Amino acid sequence: MITVPTIATIREARRRLGDRVRTTPSWAWRGREIEARTAPGTAVFLKLELFQYAGTFKPRGALLNMLALDAKQLARGVTAVSAGNHAVAVGFAARQLGSSAKVVMTSSANVARLEACRAYGVEVVLADDVHQAFAEVRRIEEQEGRTFVHPFEGERTVLGTATVGLELCEQVTGLDAVIVPIGGGGLCAGVATAVKAAEPACKIYGVEPEGADSMHRSFEAGEPRSIERVDTIADSLGAPHAAPYTFALCQRFVDDLVKVDDDALLDAMRLMFESAKLVAEPAAAAATAALCGPLRERLAGQRVGLLVCGTNIDPGTFFRLLQPDGIRRST
Repeated sequence: MITVPTIATIREARRRLGDRVRTTPSWAWRGREIEARTAPGTAVFLKLELFQYAGTFKPRGALLNMLALDAKQLARGVTAVSAGNHAVAVGFAARQLGSSAKVVMTSSANVARLEACRAYGVEVVLADDVHQAFAEVRRIEEQEGRTFVHPFEGERTVLGTATVGLELCEQVTGLDAVIVPIGGGGLCAGVATAVKAAEPACKIYGVEPEGADSMHRSFEAGEPRSIERVDTIADSLGAPHAAPYTFALCQRFVDDLVKVDDDALLDAMRLMFESAKLVAEPAAAAATAALCGPLRERLAGQRVGLLVCGTNIDPGTFFRLLQPDGIRRST
């Protein structure tokens, strides 16, 4: 049996985080652009977690994990593996708590994330791919005695992401559906758990890029599965595998999964910029891509919450991606 967070434990987690994280706003997305792309009568609400400290939802879980460390563990420091966003969050949390961080990132990580890590005083080690990155972070953990802060697995990580779902339900009542991007599954597991506790009838839809579909494979197999390689512009959704705890919560609380391709992500990024004036990294556009694509008719006339998970992308890459041949120009 797994431990399922309750509303009480999620509220306590939010209390413990306090003003170390922002209560990000939820915003009713209206206007001719989004109305032209969704089915008639659909009401869209964005949970703007891209306004969070460090640019994504990730500090919530990182801080809860690190707040559980004792003084000696904090003195030895922490380590993490990430395409970038979790690394930035761990650096942010380490600075808040007087610790140090040494993180492993893939060499393809966006320059904005590398610069943000270094601005927080993080020591960055680059690896060729996510599989090599996980191997290197295990070496650092063993040889240097640093505590590993997992990017998406574990009870404290899920409690952190559950506070996003709790805030959304407090800010927007009567939601019929919530769409959540999936990388490793930590965000979706927490949000789904909180939303189902607060609004049991609300449907939860997880969305993955076609080139990083580990949760789809895991649902089909009935157990956590890995993928051989990540092939998507949404690199922060490129987890190499699903993990037991977050998979179990997603399996229990997620009503369905959908996939979107890179062209759909780019189209959603353009829509969010043109209509809502938001600079969203590809992963943060995944929920919008799902609503305007595979879920459009299924969610017609409903009140739908979309998780906008992050904005750690440099201006050059963002505007290059928005060009008509953005995918080809970015590779």
